[in-house]
Amino acid sequence: MVKAVVGANWGDEGKGKITDMLGKEADVIVRFQGGANAGHTIVNDYGKFALHTLPSGVFYNHTTSVIGNGVALDIPILFQEIQSLLEKGVPMPKILISERAQIVMSYHKKFDAYEEERLAGKSFGSTKSGIAPFYSDKFAKIGFEVSELFDDELLKEKVVRVANIKNVLLEHLYHKPLIVPEELYQELKSYKEMIEPYVCNVSLYLHHALKEGKNILLEGQLGSLKDPDHGIYPMVTSSSTLAGYGAVGAGIPPYEIRQIVTVCKAYSSAVGAGAFVSEIFGEEAEELRKRGGDGGEYGATTGRPRRMGWFDCVASKYGCRVQGTTEVAFTVLDVLGYLDEIPVCVGYKIGDEITTEFPVTHLLKKAKPVFKKLPGWKCDIRGIKKYEDLPLNCRNYIEFIEKEIGYPITMISNGPGRDDIIYR
Repeated sequence: MVKAVVGANWGDEGKGKITDMLGKEADVIVRFQGGANAGHTIVNDYGKFALHTLPSGVFYNHTTSVIGNGVALDIPILFQEIQSLLEKGVPMPKILISERAQIVMSYHKKFDAYEEERLAGKSFGSTKSGIAPFYSDKFAKIGFEVSELFDDELLKEKVVRVANIKNVLLEHLYHKPLIVPEELYQELKSYKEMIEPYVCNVSLYLHHALKEGKNILLEGQLGSLKDPDHGIYPMVTSSSTLAGYGAVGAGIPPYEIRQIVTVCKAYSSAVGAGAFVSEIFGEEAEELRKRGGDGGEYGATTGRPRRMGWFDCVASKYGCRVQGTTEVAFTVLDVLGYLDEIPVCVGYKIGDEITTEFPVTHLLKKAKPVFKKLPGWKCDIRGIKKYEDLPLNCRNYIEFIEKEIGYPITMISNGPGRDDIIYR
């Protein structure tokens, strides 16, 4: 049986914690898209970790962590991450890497930084992890697939071909140092040495795992609104963030994905540029940012202060719909305990019209939030284990949002730890 854990909004919803928690019942945990450009923060008995490439199940001895073919594989970062786990006393996880995954090269990161520099004020707010150049190359068919590391003749020819294409841009558009094919070849050889023990036919491995009745968890990165097809294009990521893509990015049949747990935050936050209708500013935003998350709302990858906003029912209803949500995990609810009243965005005003359906980007830029204020509960809800024990106003808040988005909220996270969770 396959279960997916994905984000409903702009990312940063707390998927890492939910994956880590559901990992107890999983045999295999698969990352199926994205790269090291977004992080999952996890707090457990070993300490606090920010994972970027490794699936969030690496802390369990019984799970196999799989990096699927849809991932942008940054090999040095993956190995730094494994090292950082071992240093904190985590046992070496079982890791498998798809032979069909493609590799983020050092020049992808450079091109990412050069392009942001060139665009200056019109930049996309990239994390400069090489993700857009990587996926551009993948679809332009000049990427390096893991399997190619094992074909020396091919590599020797391909590094020259790729360097020729890249050097035109480096010389004439960016005015930066050129790529030397021999250095590229050495980079690829060093990657081969690092990952050789982990490479396998992941799609076949998952096929057998399904036949044996194993529980597989797909771990998504970012959220619905960062999807290149269904998100706030062009301020999106470069691979699909939807559960449906899990079938492609892991190499499993689509009908095997039975449960789609979509993670929603009890308020909104976003890293990077793009339309964000329920955004708040100034002291109100700073207060929420300081109290938010575990140690404040700052990006797990960049450390950038996240943009803050109130819960957005319009964006979340849409985000859940495009994911194919079967249930919602509602996170960081404990953060809102300081408020007398809590605004919730229930509609968008575009011109003279009020809509509850999420529009395309150019209309989104014109949208103004329509807020409804709900009474706060004014107390700390951490440590509560039963839904009935939550304050009435807190339950009212959850039930109001559940009705607005139209999907069942079955898990409520009321603290950063693995066990800070209420099941409904």
